[in-house]
Amino acid sequence: MRWTDKRRKNAKKRKGRRNGVAVEVNVAVDGVEEFKAAMQRFDSAMQSHVQRQLTSWTEAVKVSAKQLVPVRTGHLRESIYAKISEWVAEIGSEAVYALFVEFGTRHMRARPYFFPAVQEHLPRLEQIICEAIDAAKAEAGLP
Repeated sequence: MRWTDKRRKNAKKRKGRRNGVAVEVNVAVDGVEEFKAAMQRFDSAMQSHVQRQLTSWTEAVKVSAKQLVPVRTGHLRESIYAKISEWVAEIGSEAVYALFVEFGTRHMRARPYFFPAVQEHLPRLEQIICEAIDAAKAEAGLP
């Protein structure tokens, strides 16, 4: 293949540029404001539904833990609590020795009560979240 003067000029012009094709696309979307409003309704509905369902779930786990905990004086059982803060469920015990009972020590075997209680109710947690999403979608008017 031979280069002519014309081809050399074009090659020199293209040297600093990329080869290819550029396409510019402009998109206009209708209904953005309605979508934003629906998403805000969905967000607030989702929070209220999850809060309610999560509260009932943590109470169920707390009741199970209280049933499963080994009792000597009753202090450990009475110190088990459940609280919700936004999207965080906290289930625990205020007794100093709760961790030792759950996991054991080198002098005492473990007698788990929290882990089995959570495991028992864990499948329900996924259902609760799915139900809350569906209810929030319906409340927000989303399909």
